[in-house]
Amino acid sequence: MIQTFEFSPFHENTYVIADDATGEAVIIDPGCYEQAEKEALAHFITSNKLTVKYLLLTHSHLDHVFGVAYVKRKFGVKAYLHESDMVIYNDVPTRCALYGLRGYEPSTIDAFLKEGDQFQFGNTVLDVIFVPGHAPGHVAFVNHKDQYIVGGDVLFNGSVGRTDFPYCNHADLINSIRNKFFTLPDDYIVYAGHMEPTTIGQEKRSNPFVKMY
Repeated sequence: MIQTFEFSPFHENTYVIADDATGEAVIIDPGCYEQAEKEALAHFITSNKLTVKYLLLTHSHLDHVFGVAYVKRKFGVKAYLHESDMVIYNDVPTRCALYGLRGYEPSTIDAFLKEGDQFQFGNTVLDVIFVPGHAPGHVAFVNHKDQYIVGGDVLFNGSVGRTDFPYCNHADLINSIRNKFFTLPDDYIVYAGHMEPTTIGQEKRSNPFVKMY
């Protein structure tokens, strides 16, 4: 089961992925900013009797980490991020101040992840791939059994991640899409950090930034 929540003024997609057989789950990119959003996330998890095992971050731009402290405290889990993204994560309070966003609660990252890591919860396995460009430590999570990728802000439906922020690199972004995302089969679903899902094949055919055909 994959449940999507659209949170915050940035319309960020937060994902809860649950193993149907066991009820074990992960939360990816908790962008819940308002208290009501945090409570909606918690209500879904408790009402479905899910056990959260991991808190995983594709990257640490502010809209993807608003709820890190809340999720860690509420569910007693560790937060995982690629080490190269710590420069962005540590700057989130400053970025929130620049946007006039109040109430952000800083929290620690408990462990670093890297390409090749696997996260298993119940019978579900997510493989970590390193896909920098939009952020220096950006990763994505691939489920080969169910044929999908939770890709953060790398590849969108008809678009790609921005590279006009500090520490972005457009050449790295395009390389990540073409040499990591586009090596997956065409029917893999892409669950992105914003907007609706797409597929690898659709983006190969029609994405104006990186189409292959």
